[in-house]
Amino acid sequence: MRTLAIDLGSRRVGLALSDAGGKFATPYDVLEVSSPEDAMRQVIEVITKEGVERLVVGIPLNMDGTIGAAARSAAVWARALSAKAAKPLVLVDERLSSFDAEQQLINRKRGGEKITRAAKRQRLDALAAASFLQEYLDGKLPSLEMSDEN
Repeated sequence: MRTLAIDLGSRRVGLALSDAGGKFATPYDVLEVSSPEDAMRQVIEVITKEGVERLVVGIPLNMDGTIGAAARSAAVWARALSAKAAKPLVLVDERLSSFDAEQQLINRKRGGEKITRAAKRQRLDALAAASFLQEYLDGKLPSLEMSDEN
């Protein structure tokens, strides 16, 4: 099942895709967006272009596991995207995905790869999305149960 992972931000949206078999996650792109509506429009274009069958959206829970305003906002946006695209939705905890992505880039830089700050910023969100998508595909990251009241 082709799955699109989304790391939603106010200015950048990181995307990662799984293979058709749903085993491997790969960073796909980082979209520059001007608004939640713009993000939705651009993501729907990717869903259509890539034949996506399922959406996995990272929810930024607080470090203590509680649900804050950013998490609620991301969940509302994700549900609207799911309805508009007519695709099943899975919400996951993405608290440490950016940290994991940053560590991957640091390790690659230590290995000799030339990574500028601009390139790092451009890749980071897609790597974060790939990180939580791979964990989800591997069964290590459960889906979040969030009601509209959370």
